[in-house]
Amino acid sequence: MRLHILGICGTFMGSLAQLAKQLGHQVSGSDAGVYPPMSDQLQAAGIALTEGFDPAGIPADTELVIIGNAMSRGNPSVEYVLDRGIPYMSGPQWLGQEVLNGRWVLAAAGTHGKTTTSSMLAWILEYAGMKPGFLIGGVPQNFAVSARLGESPFFVIEADEYDTAFFDKRSKFVHYRPRTLIMNNLEFDHADIFPDLAAIERQFHHLVRTVPASGQIILPQGEAALERVLTMGCWTPVVRFGQQTDCDWQWQTGSDDMSVFTIRSREQDFAVTVNWQLSGLHNIRNAVAAMLAARHVGVAPGVAAEALSEFASVKRRMELVGEAGGIRIYDDFAHHPTAIATTLEGARASLLQGSAAGRILAVLEPRSNTMKLGVHKAELAHSVSAADQVFWFQPENIDWSLAEVAAAGSVPAASFTDHEQLIAAVVAALQPGDQVIVMSNGSFAGMPRRLLAALQQAPEI
Repeated sequence: MRLHILGICGTFMGSLAQLAKQLGHQVSGSDAGVYPPMSDQLQAAGIALTEGFDPAGIPADTELVIIGNAMSRGNPSVEYVLDRGIPYMSGPQWLGQEVLNGRWVLAAAGTHGKTTTSSMLAWILEYAGMKPGFLIGGVPQNFAVSARLGESPFFVIEADEYDTAFFDKRSKFVHYRPRTLIMNNLEFDHADIFPDLAAIERQFHHLVRTVPASGQIILPQGEAALERVLTMGCWTPVVRFGQQTDCDWQWQTGSDDMSVFTIRSREQDFAVTVNWQLSGLHNIRNAVAAMLAARHVGVAPGVAAEALSEFASVKRRMELVGEAGGIRIYDDFAHHPTAIATTLEGARASLLQGSAAGRILAVLEPRSNTMKLGVHKAELAHSVSAADQVFWFQPENIDWSLAEVAAAGSVPAASFTDHEQLIAAVVAALQPGDQVIVMSNGSFAGMPRRLLAALQQAPEI
């Protein structure tokens, strides 16, 4: 079939395009912003890309248009499809019908950690020889691609609660029908489509309703919002994990930076220790959830622990971009205050574990739709308290002041509206041994690599 995808360079739609290509479809697509890593993957897969939404970019022989959730009425390509009666469908609906139907779906949902958890889970299954399919909203470095069909009944998917399309306002994940469901956490986000946390909880309950009684739901102990979701009705066995002794599965840390941890079952007299490259409590929670989901499809915790020791994380999740003059530059996707805080706290724990003398400098671009509305403005100053110095960038589409956020924080901070001025200020502040963590859920004008290039050219470094 001849498919054209509108909004193809988003992480979900780009991954879907690769699956469609692997199924033998002719695939093309268009988007307003084309940038790596997704553009690189699509070009490598032989998928033709058109910049912009001129209807001329839709091939005349297109049989189905798959419309991304970033598209809205008034978009020239959308109006063209509607006016001419070209068949169209949302990405999640197409995925559910054409890829997930009849497969054992393992889904990772939650406000934070979906990409990392689903990447861990896919890698554990791969390590165990199960050759799973997967679709992940990032690029797991163990695979180098964000999606593949796989060679077994098992399919791992990052289950996003964002809406499906302009014509389907349900959350994406209601189309996936998982048999194994991880719900890692639940906080208020996506203020552009959800009025409050209760509205998101209702969508999560729609997801719970799709899990069969023969399936399994995995969640951390003591997450109030998730427990409220379950009280709306649950027909599936639930497994809880945490540090509490009454959990089904308990985990304990074995090092200050959380690079060693142990999990044990309340009902079975054995323990498994994981020694890996990652750090931070948030990553332990992600890992335990992935281990338990893998266990549900037959992977022993000991095998999962071996797999995690070789887990190479995900691009743009504390990804080391480069080093110069003893200074390291990292790229991270964190954009919600909780994710920002846990990322910086993990980096701080890692520094302390190594008795390093360096500092943590955070460079942030708040740009999500929720940030545009100022919903988390009051939490931002506190979210960076684990850093030693903070540099905020004020995007043009945010009409509230990041200078006020900088002034309200407990650590030295400044805000900028010009990329070059920001780069100059960061480089001027750097000292050998420092770590620079660049955080944004967009391209940030290539900021991590631009900082590295400026650092390499600085005569004093």
